[in-house]
Amino acid sequence: MRLDELLYRPANSLVLQSKHARLGAETTNGDGFGVGWYGNVPTPGLFLSTEPAWNDRNLREIAAQLESGHVFAHIRASTGSAVQKTNCHPFRHGRWLWMHNGLIAGFPAVRRELTLAVDPLLFPEIQGSTDSEILFYLAVTFGLEADPVAAVARTVGLVEEVGRRHSVVNPIQMTVATTDGETTWAFRYSSEARSRSLFHSVDLSTLRHQYPDNPALHVLSDDARLVVSEPLGDLRGAWREVPESTCIVVHGGREELRPFTPVAPATAAADGVR
Repeated sequence: MRLDELLYRPANSLVLQSKHARLGAETTNGDGFGVGWYGNVPTPGLFLSTEPAWNDRNLREIAAQLESGHVFAHIRASTGSAVQKTNCHPFRHGRWLWMHNGLIAGFPAVRRELTLAVDPLLFPEIQGSTDSEILFYLAVTFGLEADPVAAVARTVGLVEEVGRRHSVVNPIQMTVATTDGETTWAFRYSSEARSRSLFHSVDLSTLRHQYPDNPALHVLSDDARLVVSEPLGDLRGAWREVPESTCIVVHGGREELRPFTPVAPATAAADGVR
């Protein structure tokens, strides 16, 4: 996929969403953006900017040239942390990328305790000041590279436990996506069971049969899958909403939906998990 086919060409492209989001908590997402992609080296590339996505000329130039079989793209609306490159998503650790829409409620009150739960060996990698980056390194601490679903369940369980001890009623709101370049895991969950939106595309061969004259459907391969905060277009049947409290796993042109439930720290300890 060439990057501009995701960022600029669709009817409801990601760049258009940065100015006029239909389903997001904020209509305008102008506090920076980031793109992560996998190429011919083990570590994914990153392009981060504090410019609004619609106003960055370099992004348009790169998007017209860059091709990758696996891309993460994120537009940012800050929930309080500074507008700086180190706070732009995706975040990277080795081969892994991570993006988050939402927030840890009451983050100033719980930030110290959550940060101290990060593996000390990972702490030097934390560069920014966002709750999203702390979530990422907590997940890495809890075994993201071995079992992403279990690691995110433990991370969310810890955030909820710490938040409620600090009298935060609904500690977390999130859609999270993470990948190792081969498989993508995306999670839709919130403590109040009213999560931010998340959608995935359906089988493209079916769509081509339904819409044989739509040129956009002939750009992508049959095994291409898109996971997005809101649909990139209005084709009927092209998108399915990911249910509340669900993880979607995408690999090799197939997707699997699994129930997602946080795991409380006490439960994890009882199971013998570090």
